Amino acid sequence: MRMSLTVNGQPVEAEVAPHTLLSALLRETLGLTGTHIGCDTGQCGACTVHLDGRAVKSCLVLAAQAEGRSVTTIEGIGEGEALAPMQEAFRDHHALQCGFCTPGMVMTALDLAASLDTPDEAAIREGLSGNLCRCTGYRPIVEAVAARIAGR
Repeated sequence: MRMSLTVNGQPVEAEVAPHTLLSALLRETLGLTGTHIGCDTGQCGACTVHLDGRAVKSCLVLAAQAEGRSVTTIEGIGEGEALAPMQEAFRDHHALQCGFCTPGMVMTALDLAASLDTPDEAAIREGLSGNLCRCTGYRPIVEAVAARIAGR
């Protein structure tokens, strides 16, 4: 099926099979490999992107569900080569180790930061609970998100 959507602010048309996942469209068809595939079951959050401004796990969304909608991936949040403020916070707080979970974690953190007025640790931990990291122990990630929320 032929579909149209906006990806990182750019109009995109693609031919996809009805069963194609959004994660596959982004990675395999569009070459946006910052969207990582960790589990294919929605449990790890590595594939998190924004669909119409809300964080979703792209391995649980059919590409066809994005028809006419807007998708933002990790590649679309910075300005050119410059890091987005949330990415800078992750860097500054050493909230990345191997980096595999980082794109999904950042995309989830952006959605979370948009809904939190104060950097409440319990709320941040709850908001990030759908994303797994096997390297950092979460403390630096929580600190990065809290710092970004506080520094809006």
